Amino acid sequence: MDRLRAWADDEGWNPGDTDRFAFAVADPEGFLVGRVDGEPAACISAVRYGTGFGFIGFYIARPEFRGQGYGIQLWRAGMARLDGRLVGLDGVVEQQDNYRRSGFRHAWNNARYEGVPHGVPEGAGTGPAAGGDPGRGVELVDAAALPFGALAAYDRRFFPEPRDAFLAAWLGMPGRTAVAAVRDGRIEGLGVVRPSSAAARVGPLYAASPQVAAALLRRLAAHVPGGAVAVDVPDANPAAGALMAELGLVPTFETARMYTGPAPRLDLAALYGVTSLELG
Repeated sequence: MDRLRAWADDEGWNPGDTDRFAFAVADPEGFLVGRVDGEPAACISAVRYGTGFGFIGFYIARPEFRGQGYGIQLWRAGMARLDGRLVGLDGVVEQQDNYRRSGFRHAWNNARYEGVPHGVPEGAGTGPAAGGDPGRGVELVDAAALPFGALAAYDRRFFPEPRDAFLAAWLGMPGRTAVAAVRDGRIEGLGVVRPSSAAARVGPLYAASPQVAAALLRRLAAHVPGGAVAVDVPDANPAAGALMAELGLVPTFETARMYTGPAPRLDLAALYGVTSLELG
């Protein structure tokens, strides 16, 4: 898992510092490495969720092994592991035609927006109660103060299968901050920020409205030294990209969410940032 994280960093994907520990909990056997004469040459993740869904990520062949057919061998091994399931992935631009040839259909684009959101106080990093107004009757709280069952049920609006073990690890890893928006006992938003090699990664970012999303993002950024964050924003929710631009964040990187069959029914109108590009 350390190797996969390092290779992803080399590709400029900027995974979270501790993401790999939560990834391993999701499906301990879902991470494959191909060796050539004993030397690790390529990797892929093929993670199973529930009984009907899988997600492909970490598809990397090291530069010195590209163009020799090693990557496609590992791709086939990963897809065989997910045989019979609806499979999703977030594909980088240069690979999307290859994914289409493998039967994947485009669902939406993700644009990574980066920067310090307008309204985050100078000297961010001490975790002040910044965030702005999330709306009448809405309170921003530490997600750890809420029943996990309620958080897991809320996450199911945005993911096609339960992923409780992964979610528990994702929310609770040291060094990251998870904030929920609550109105009258109902969860109306959730955001997580975690340290990375470059801008701190935010994901997921769920919210009932742009106002709630902005308040969550500012609160999360206030916990980051310097306040710079990166969010992978789906264009399936037009309000999300508009909000990032309004907050002063700029697009730096693009992927496409693709599936092998019809896209699952998700609450896209409340999806402002995907959890991760590697595991969905």
